[in-house]
Amino acid sequence: KSGSCTKTLTGHSNYVWSVAVSRDGQTVVSGSDDNTIKVWDIKSGSCTKTLTGHSNYVWSVAVSRDGQTVVSGSDDNTIKVW
Repeated sequence: KSGSCTKTLTGHSNYVWSVAVSRDGQTVVSGSDDNTIKVWDIKSGSCTKTLTGHSNYVWSVAVSRDGQTVVSGSDDNTIKVW
């Protein structure tokens, strides 16, 4: 609202390529060059879960409308449903 950064989420060990926000605005999901997906609580700024399973960079992430499912696309030629 003010144009200022209100929170910085840190935890990935390499570039972050994609982010998605849940429909309720309470969760952020990020995909990174560190081959992981992180799930964040937006209010606290803490990582609540790290999803591992890709063997290469995670380029894209999406959150389902109901907020129960995360989908990721990777340079390992796979799409994973979490």
